[in-house]
Amino acid sequence: MEATVKALLAPGKGLLAADESFPTIEKRFREFGIPSTDQTRQAYREMLFTTPGLAEFISGVILFDETIRQKIADVPMPEALDKLGIIPGIKVDKGTMSLPCFTGEKITQGLDGLRERLAEYRKLGARFTKWRALIVIGDQTPTHSCMAANARALALFAALSQEVELVPIIEPEILMDGDHSLARCEEATSETLEHVFHALLEYRVGLEQMLLKTNMIVSGTEHAEQAGPVEVAKATLRCFRRSVPVAVPGIVFLSGGQSDEAATERLSAICAEANSSWKFSFSFGRALQTPALKVWKGISSNMPAAQDALHRRAHLNSVALRGGGI
Repeated sequence: MEATVKALLAPGKGLLAADESFPTIEKRFREFGIPSTDQTRQAYREMLFTTPGLAEFISGVILFDETIRQKIADVPMPEALDKLGIIPGIKVDKGTMSLPCFTGEKITQGLDGLRERLAEYRKLGARFTKWRALIVIGDQTPTHSCMAANARALALFAALSQEVELVPIIEPEILMDGDHSLARCEEATSETLEHVFHALLEYRVGLEQMLLKTNMIVSGTEHAEQAGPVEVAKATLRCFRRSVPVAVPGIVFLSGGQSDEAATERLSAICAEANSSWKFSFSFGRALQTPALKVWKGISSNMPAAQDALHRRAHLNSVALRGGGI
């Protein structure tokens, strides 16, 4: 597991999150008039993963259950990714549901049968896993009960993953949606992370054999004053110093609905400000894929140009990890 962690955190590299559920990828395809079928989803993900030179900037890919069972040129997907120099991983949660008696809050599903599913994914070739918890900022949220319930689920997922020597990526995401301030985002993120790491220690999860995937500290999308990249960087690093143990080897950022340009700009600012024990990287979905999807549009002849768009965006994020200008 430590070897996998080290490889995922290779200098200048990040993760490509390609673990969209069926409803999510259907929604994204619909925007460009692409039908969501077995064939189009296969073609799209194959287009992404076979981008020439992608492994120079991408260390791992988070897959969906459908995708890990697919093939590229008759080669099973995990094996094909290995040959491309990319580590295969898998999303193992089953999405969110309303938290009973807590209006507007969510709990993540998928613990039932997880031990068996993890053993199967290990046999299929996965080397790491991911579980996402969703935290909403509102007038009365997040509540202690919501944060604690999601933290326990994350901890049990992580313990079960490490039981079969799969590296868990623990993803508590505080949503950008709302009119909250930068300070309120920092407060909610800090409290959530404190709950998460308390639960991880309680469940005896090896912190050195896991990665944290979480949000940057940003203003709510509807807030009147949007914090600039340097403010985001300072607040994000301050939050981590107060809430994340130094035993955690790395933190990978989710894009969380940010535009591809904004996510890269803020990533660069954070890495330029950083002077810490953690290695920082990215684990972007839309912020990596959108430029390629806009070009591809489900048309095979657009594939080279779409791959060029993905390669360029991955390269820009690699530059951002060094705190360089973009």
